[in-house]
Amino acid sequence: MSAVPSLFDGPTVWRVSVSFRKRPVQSRWVDFEWETASVEADQRADSGAQGPIELNANGEARWQYDGEFIELHPSEGEGYWLNLNSPAPCIFVMWRMEEDDPVPRPVVVTVSYNEAGRMLDVGDHVDNVPMPDGLREQLVAYTAAHYQPEVRKKVKRNDPFKDGAFRRGGAGHG
Repeated sequence: MSAVPSLFDGPTVWRVSVSFRKRPVQSRWVDFEWETASVEADQRADSGAQGPIELNANGEARWQYDGEFIELHPSEGEGYWLNLNSPAPCIFVMWRMEEDDPVPRPVVVTVSYNEAGRMLDVGDHVDNVPMPDGLREQLVAYTAAHYQPEVRKKVKRNDPFKDGAFRRGGAGHG
């Protein structure tokens, strides 16, 4: 057993708040598009899913969902590692907006590049926002504990010019 205590003996679920905003667009069909504005750690102990709550910050209206979560799975280690080693680590939010919804609702919040890629592949709407430093530090520790990137190996290729590598008329030929 390691002398260093594990940071992840408990559940690997992070509580977060997800905010959306309207972004004006130049179009003759619509005046705005929805986008994910931010994802922040939700420090409230009783944070069951709540929202949307309309907030006004610096003259900008935002709609916030509290009590959402990011679930970490050891099997997604490669996706976390790829995200952390990108130029700008981010959080991905897959969201939907049904006909009766006044604002979008978050469906999945993840920090895995691979998981976000799978959602995009099937046509889901996925936004990304910068990852806050505190969550990035926790993800670095989680990834170090659960994922080790494969060592790249040189592939040995057949040398077509090597003596005896190319034979004509061997067994079964002509």
